[in-house]
This record gives sequence, C-alpha cells and structure tokens, in this order.
Amino acid sequence: MLTETAYGKSGVRLVQLTRPGDRHALRDLTVDIKFEGDYDACYTDGDNSQVLPTDTMKNTVYALAAKERLQEPELFGMHLAEHFLECNPRLRRVSVDMREHLWSRISVDGREHGRAFMRVGPECRTAHIRLDRQEALVHAGISDLVVMKSAGSAFSGFMRDEYTTLPDTRDRLLATSLTANWRYDSGTAYGPAWHAVRRTLLETFANHTSESVQHTLHAMGKAVLDEIADVADIHIVMPNRHHLPVDVSRFGLEDRNEIFVATEEPHGLIQATLRRS
Repeated sequence: MLTETAYGKSGVRLVQLTRPGDRHALRDLTVDIKFEGDYDACYTDGDNSQVLPTDTMKNTVYALAAKERLQEPELFGMHLAEHFLECNPRLRRVSVDMREHLWSRISVDGREHGRAFMRVGPECRTAHIRLDRQEALVHAGISDLVVMKSAGSAFSGFMRDEYTTLPDTRDRLLATSLTANWRYDSGTAYGPAWHAVRRTLLETFANHTSESVQHTLHAMGKAVLDEIADVADIHIVMPNRHHLPVDVSRFGLEDRNEIFVATEEPHGLIQATLRRS
C-alpha cells in the first residue's frame, strides 16, 4: 500500500549578476523543490498526465529569476512556492529550500571593487519555505559558519565512569561549525532580521563565559529570542571541533599551551531548540 509520496528537483544552481553602472551585484543560490500532493496514479498506474516534470521546475527557477532582480532568498522562495501552488491543482504542499553561497567584494587600495568578488568560506545563508493552501511557514538560517574562541571556555565537573579518560579543563579552545535555523513570525523584514540574528549569535558566542558547548548554545539561542522579536523559535546545532593540545615537553620544549592538533572526527554533536514560552 502506497502511504506517502513526494517528488521534486534538487541542486538547481542559480547565479544572478546585475550590472547597475560600475557596481555589479551578485546572488548565488542552490534551490531544492519538493512537491507533495495527489500523484499516486503516477506511482501505481504509470499515469504521468498530472505530473509536472522536474526539468520544468528547474526552468521555472531561471524564468522567475529572469523577470526581476533577486532580493532576499526568503522572498524568492515564497514567489516560487506561490507560483507552483497556483499552477498545479493536484499539489497540496510545496517546499522550497534555498542555500545562498555568500560572496564579498575584493578590496583594492582600501576600496571595495565594484566588479570583483571572493567567496566567503563555507558559510551559507539558508531559507526554507513550506506553503500549502492554508498557511505559509518561513524559516531562515545559517549553515557551516566556522567560529573559534581561544579563551573563556571550560569543561569540568562532568560525570565519570570506568571508561572516562577526559581530564577537566578550565582553559580550552572552543571551535564549531555552526548551523542555526529559525522561524519567523509574519510580516518580517527578512534581510535586516537575518543579519540581526547572525550578529547576535556571533557576539554572544564571543562574549559568553562557557562551561560547555551546551551552556554557550543556550546563551546564544536565548539572546536571539530576547533581542529579535520577529523570531518565534530557533534550532542550533554545534558540533564540537576539537583542538587537542600537543605535549611539546616530550621534545624537550617548554609547553605553553600553544600547539594543538585540529580534528574533525569524531566530534561531539550538541543541539537544542529554543522557543518563546
């Protein structure tokens, strides 16, 4: 018995370059689209008469982008979702996931160049839109934002058993590849809200005196809810990118806690959701 289906197009790459004068503008997106609806006959009977080809979904991304200059990814995602829902009567729900690959302008002689760019690390701006015929949900986020603090981080007083070898520490490097997703209330100015959330997360990470990754994660999420009224809830994932001290005294050298080996696996994986009560 067929119980649940979905289909769509993933990994649609879209780069839009606009050229107003000498200061060009660049938006770089990867778009994923998912349809949920009354498409059972395609699976059970091979009836494709109501199935919009996924190639058409890809073409729609390019066509709608060509009609107007891209603004915030949340707005473009909503535009796509509304178009698909209006044009496909069998469609009950459409989801659009956006990853914006961030670029900054190259500086030349202390001034930003108007037509030259460099990619900003692995970090992406994300947006998720889920639209059905009753409501719309809009989430935004950040993925793969790599951050580190070299002081103000400890981990001690933890539970121990016969297999515990980790020593207490009151001074460690805290590094993570931050992913956060948050849900907006209606009427949000998406661009300013996204920048405000990102700034709050980074400032709290830097300033918080941490007893654990969990402790700092909670402080970051609470700060976002306290300071940005448009955010209804936030989910944060912080894998602990361990930097293990190397004991250079074995080489006859003074150990000043300055030499570390960076590891990505295995890693601790800490996550939580905070929402307004």
